[in-house]
Amino acid sequence: VQLQASGGGLVQAGGSLRLSCAASGSAFRRYIMGWFRQAPGKEREFVATIGRSGGNIVYGDSVRGRFTISRDNAQNTGFLQMNGMQPEDTAVYYCAATARSSVSHPWTTRTAGYDYWGQGTLVTVSS
Repeated sequence: VQLQASGGGLVQAGGSLRLSCAASGSAFRRYIMGWFRQAPGKEREFVATIGRSGGNIVYGDSVRGRFTISRDNAQNTGFLQMNGMQPEDTAVYYCAATARSSVSHPWTTRTAGYDYWGQGTLVTVSS
């Protein structure tokens, strides 16, 4: 599967953005999907994950209550709705996917749990 993340940009603190992750090349419904982010000089950080049918949703501590992950298997697209954004949310955001049947929580919150990655989309939050 190929993943294409989009929707990043510049937003003021308190604002919202919606990221999309378009999948091609294979049936999206076969894949667990995750979002990660990486700020300059920092390690890649888990943001959220969603199961194949839209269940098994888990959020990272820093985004819980502000971000919402979802997916539309008919459109082969995943989403990350980001509300109440703060400057510390500034990062390159990556979508990822895995079709491995053996992967489950907590591995879905780790980069090693994913086999396919999008190219990343930059999100900048100004104060």
